[in-house]
Amino acid sequence: RSLLDVVPFGISPTPPRQSRHAIRGAVPGIGPDDKVILWGGGVYNWFDPLTLVRAVDLLRARVPDVRLFFLGMMHPNPDVPEMAVATATRRLAEELGLQGTHVFFNEEWVPYEERADWLLDADVGVSCHFPHVETEFAFRTRVLDYIWAGLPIVSTAGDAFAELVAARGMGAVVPPEDPDALADALADLLTTDAGARARAAVAEVAPEFTWPRVLAPLVAFCADPHRAADAAHLPGPRADRASRRPGLVRRLRADAGAAWRHLRAGGVRQVVAKVRWRLARR
Repeated sequence: RSLLDVVPFGISPTPPRQSRHAIRGAVPGIGPDDKVILWGGGVYNWFDPLTLVRAVDLLRARVPDVRLFFLGMMHPNPDVPEMAVATATRRLAEELGLQGTHVFFNEEWVPYEERADWLLDADVGVSCHFPHVETEFAFRTRVLDYIWAGLPIVSTAGDAFAELVAARGMGAVVPPEDPDALADALADLLTTDAGARARAAVAEVAPEFTWPRVLAPLVAFCADPHRAADAAHLPGPRADRASRRPGLVRRLRADAGAAWRHLRAGGVRQVVAKVRWRLARR
């Protein structure tokens, strides 16, 4: 058990600081007092932004100043084209009359060291995904960013962070592909004291994911080195190299077997090439 432990990705123990407003009052169409829902990362095919856009369409009648902001539409690798779900998300927002009024897309990639300026302009962080093998094993760094920034979280059920959000009261967990449930959860966090309670819960959980805390098992292992249990059965560093070499008969037998395999596989030419390669190494 001392050789097996879990060290997840972590967050800085230093709280985020905002140097400027990157969304509120900075993005045309989003005012300084609007309620901002943040999609804090890329839009990839294993995520479900379409249900979120439909939920905002339902939500805008109850919360007219709601604004959904997608932080990263462009992949950080310029050689990777826009994924199909990103294109479909733009199309749906336009068809519903939401683009530029209630749904906004950031086209540029946000530098990692500047992400606090965007995170701290949001009221809620969202993570929507499908029931999928990726969901089962995902550990989403965008949700870690929400925790670092103290944001209430709304997540689709199914991944590890959704379980944590539900267990610790850090926001709300909704069924997959259910825009009505998602709209209700967002409205609750944006318009009632549920948002403040979720923020308090997130602040309580955040220290558990700081780098010093999550790296503790690795640090402890490195601080207490010891020889392996089978070390006594291995030759020591000062052992005579000649004593560890296989005997002549054993080596000749191994070479003969290798020659026969190469002869069967590629004929005499392959055997000669192998002999030349062996001599060149020596």
